[in-house]
Amino acid sequence: MHCAIIHYHELALKGRNRDFFEQRLVRNIRLALKDLKIRRIESLQGRIRVTIPEDVTPDLLTERLRRICGVSNFLLSESVPLDIREPDLSSIKQVAQRQLGTQTFTSFRVTAKRADKRLPLTSMDVEREVGAYLHEAMGKAVKLKQPDVTLYIELLTKEAHVAARKIEGPGGMPVGTSGKVACLISGGIDSPVAAYRMIKRGCKAVFVHFSGRPLVSRASEEKVQELVQLLTTYQYHSKLYIVPFGEIQQEIVANAPAAFRVVLYRRIMVQIAQELARREGCWALVTGDSLGQVASQTAENLVVVENAAEIPLLRPLIGMDKIEITEQAQQIGSFTTSIEPDQDCCKLFVPLHPSTRTKLEDIVRIERGLEISAFVKRGVEKAELTTFTFPS
Repeated sequence: MHCAIIHYHELALKGRNRDFFEQRLVRNIRLALKDLKIRRIESLQGRIRVTIPEDVTPDLLTERLRRICGVSNFLLSESVPLDIREPDLSSIKQVAQRQLGTQTFTSFRVTAKRADKRLPLTSMDVEREVGAYLHEAMGKAVKLKQPDVTLYIELLTKEAHVAARKIEGPGGMPVGTSGKVACLISGGIDSPVAAYRMIKRGCKAVFVHFSGRPLVSRASEEKVQELVQLLTTYQYHSKLYIVPFGEIQQEIVANAPAAFRVVLYRRIMVQIAQELARREGCWALVTGDSLGQVASQTAENLVVVENAAEIPLLRPLIGMDKIEITEQAQQIGSFTTSIEPDQDCCKLFVPLHPSTRTKLEDIVRIERGLEISAFVKRGVEKAELTTFTFPS
């Protein structure tokens, strides 16, 4: 029988709440694999076992499991019956040899874990005996430090699992264990990464995009839809609100000093997103701000923008630089889409010399001459909702 043995890390530290987190992880695994008709997904002694049907390829299963938040790593293994009272390692040795036969290597090591301490053989006993057999049968060198390949053996109460590959997952927490957040997503490199980092911490993301329409095309909207579809592979169901923002920007340009336009845009965006967040039951807003990266992200401007929010405003990328953010965008697969050219609303009517040390009292004075509440109401009323699911 072929299985995937899934391990988690942070969930094991949850004490009395551990069952809740495990159950949510099992539920998410079922959601991620539902179209593959995988029926047997079970919690076993600190790990989760997925029984793999013959018609599901290892590559397809690997691609799905690598995107499940909460999964630390997993093994694609063969299962061997085990009698805990009188363990016989002969079947384990044969499967181990078959597993290593699929690899190209000159050195190896065996790593065993004993989940049930009633097993009379220790992990080291199993490693020594199986390693000696493989060395003799295959003529390969045993190397405990930095071997070419590691053979993994997991010894449970009634079965052992043998695998020659350990595949890393994203780690973090199962989606849905940390509530809902509203993520402002622009279509650039940063905001999809910020959303991903919150999803990885167990949050369900609702997305809000501000489009320059009707002054620009729908190019940025199409990009954002593609990015949200990608992020949906990590959380299985997403909502995207698209807010036409071009006319509001026009009114700000006509009635506010040029230097303060960008901060004013962002404060109104925060207030519109906040109303949509409340509608969706979100406990926080999320942005892709990184301290000092652009003029609107100086410490002073960040403080002034955050002042417009009445619910928490989170900035997961605040201490990251562009290289670090770009690397993570490449890892999750959003980078190629993010760098495609578009007509983003943030590029409309940008002044040559934006204020980088904005004072709150100056912004408050300017906003008294604007119909801020009307802008917010208009933005919320014109927001267009699209939903996404994975697997579709």
